[in-house]
Amino acid sequence: MNRRKLLSLIGAAAALVGGAREARAQQKPMPVIGWLGNPGANAPFLVAFRQGLSETGYVEGQNLAIEFRGAEGRYDRWPALAADLVARHVDVIVAAAGADAALAAKRATSTIPIVFTGAGDPVRDGLVASLAHPGGNLTGFSNLGGETVRKRLELLAELIPQAKVIAVLVNPKNSNAERITGDLQEVARAKGVQLPILKAATAVEIDAAFASLVQLQPGALVVVGDPFFFNRREQLVTLASRHAVPAFYSLREYAVAGGLISYGADQTDVPRRAGTYTGRILKGEKPADLPVEQPTKFELVINLKTAKALGLAVPPILLAQADEVIE
Repeated sequence: MNRRKLLSLIGAAAALVGGAREARAQQKPMPVIGWLGNPGANAPFLVAFRQGLSETGYVEGQNLAIEFRGAEGRYDRWPALAADLVARHVDVIVAAAGADAALAAKRATSTIPIVFTGAGDPVRDGLVASLAHPGGNLTGFSNLGGETVRKRLELLAELIPQAKVIAVLVNPKNSNAERITGDLQEVARAKGVQLPILKAATAVEIDAAFASLVQLQPGALVVVGDPFFFNRREQLVTLASRHAVPAFYSLREYAVAGGLISYGADQTDVPRRAGTYTGRILKGEKPADLPVEQPTKFELVINLKTAKALGLAVPPILLAQADEVIE
């Protein structure tokens, strides 16, 4: 090969390498979602969220990455975890653990878009200006916390009409705990029911709360919806069975685990819609222009096996209302 041809080949190769480098430099980096919530606590939630993302053209590992941060029931960790995601310059933060995670994210950034789920009253919580026009950098999904809590108490009164004392278990670390108990007390007064409040924020405190049921001797128990309680659902269901107390829960997974009855938003519908919101934001839409949405599907699940073990006869009218009956 003569010198002229060799120089020509070297020049062509250099041009190809340079062109490849320029193309890589012009490629947009893979967007990253920062996830505030325990991904292992509710695997179906995450599956549905990924489905929503795929409906907008995003697939984790192909053109999208997700960084997970979980507080493991310690709500005081949310601010540091949110700040860490902000420092990593994620493109969107998904606060998938209720109002406390969403508030931590809001305090950590006013520029990175935030999509929240599980907030009881986003306006009252200070997350958004209004449901129709959120404003700022947040939007998401309300779980209608107050309304569903009242509905659970009403359903429990149908199931156990003779119960005049109904205990309530709340997590005092949850920012909505005081408001939820207030809503319950209002319904209880109207029905002439006593409503002693039990509090627990750790596994040990859950054990202690159930031990106190011996003295209270309630006719039933309402376990208020809470991410920490959801993570401890096996413990809660086991203790309710051990103490032979009819217990009402917030989500289907409790009833599947052996809990008596549950009523709450469909846990595949909301996360799927949250996934589509996240994808739309990644494509350029602004959170301020996406209205906060509310659940459209609710599930009433009754575990007949547990009812029989407790000696309860479930009224036919209640069975007819159920979306699922576990036998």
